Amino acid sequence: MSSDKVRRNMPVFPIGIVMKLTALSARQIRYYEEQKLITPERSDGNQRLFSMNDLDTLLEIKLLLEKGFNMKRIKVMMAEQKHDYRTSYEVKEMLYSDVSELNRTTDIPINRGDLSRFFK
Repeated sequence: MSSDKVRRNMPVFPIGIVMKLTALSARQIRYYEEQKLITPERSDGNQRLFSMNDLDTLLEIKLLLEKGFNMKRIKVMMAEQKHDYRTSYEVKEMLYSDVSELNRTTDIPINRGDLSRFFK
């Protein structure tokens, strides 16, 4: 493993710093952990410690939510990314592309929600 990968995976940031860097609340961060989107390590005192990769994941989640994706779709995208179904470049391209254009390429509605029962 390269030294850059080791550094990016090293758990060093407590939740207070992560909150400042991501502009997320502690509750949001814990929710994403409950949803298994991130897995911060724990210190001997049971304090969450986050790595740079965890920070990147949190920022990606935040961006996807701002673009209109729901949590179910985000979980699917993150699972695909973990299993290398898409290259890192393709994922980054999806994050910064127009949501309507992305929706056409994946053929999956972004927000099925409660309104889907009204359309056939």
